[in-house]
Amino acid sequence: MGDTPNIDDACFREIDEDRLFSAPEIAHKPRVLLLHGSLRERSYSRLLNEEAARVLRRFGAETRHFDPSGLPLPDDAPADHPKVQELRELVMWSEAQVWCSPERHGAMTGIMKSQIDWIPLALGAVRPTQGKVLAVMQVCGGSQSFNAVSQLRVLGRWMRMVTIPNQSSVAKAYLEFDEDGRMKPSSYYDRVVDVMEELVKFTLLLRGRSDYLVERYSERKESAAKLSERVNQRSI
Repeated sequence: MGDTPNIDDACFREIDEDRLFSAPEIAHKPRVLLLHGSLRERSYSRLLNEEAARVLRRFGAETRHFDPSGLPLPDDAPADHPKVQELRELVMWSEAQVWCSPERHGAMTGIMKSQIDWIPLALGAVRPTQGKVLAVMQVCGGSQSFNAVSQLRVLGRWMRMVTIPNQSSVAKAYLEFDEDGRMKPSSYYDRVVDVMEELVKFTLLLRGRSDYLVERYSERKESAAKLSERVNQRSI
């Protein structure tokens, strides 16, 4: 360690290949939470998520949806509000998530952002989203755009999630669903299948390992400093 004099050896860890590559035995199906960003009766972001959920179940995943109707604006209600608690419990349950937003005025909707803003980076000693896998999608009223998915990727990184490379953007979404709300066969539908297949693969690959993958030297160093401070205070 002589060539890295600024590293705290007590907090430094060699890469543990056994933990990284061993296959954990997890019996339950991959758990995927789907969030959509519209409250319209015929919400295309919700319909796209419902179609994605059908594909996910075909790949062997268990899916749950969160209905954002009734969720208060961030900071406009206490954290024990029933809808906030419902959202946070679903986030804790999930191993992977799908975020799907309409593009409105060139950006994700406020409804989509409010859901993410209600998810804290930490709940006590638990980080609800850290290390979980994320897929992002958007629906467009006009020509294809990628503004919303690009913003969702930024948020995914901020929430310390593993955002998969593939993504879906459905142009003129009102033309892509039939009267029953089912997505019509198209290249857009094929892309949704691609994205969900990739999401399940990444989830299976990372679950049971994500805590180790996102473990940080800087956080171990910070925790050690706090522990040392508490010990010193007790000894005074």
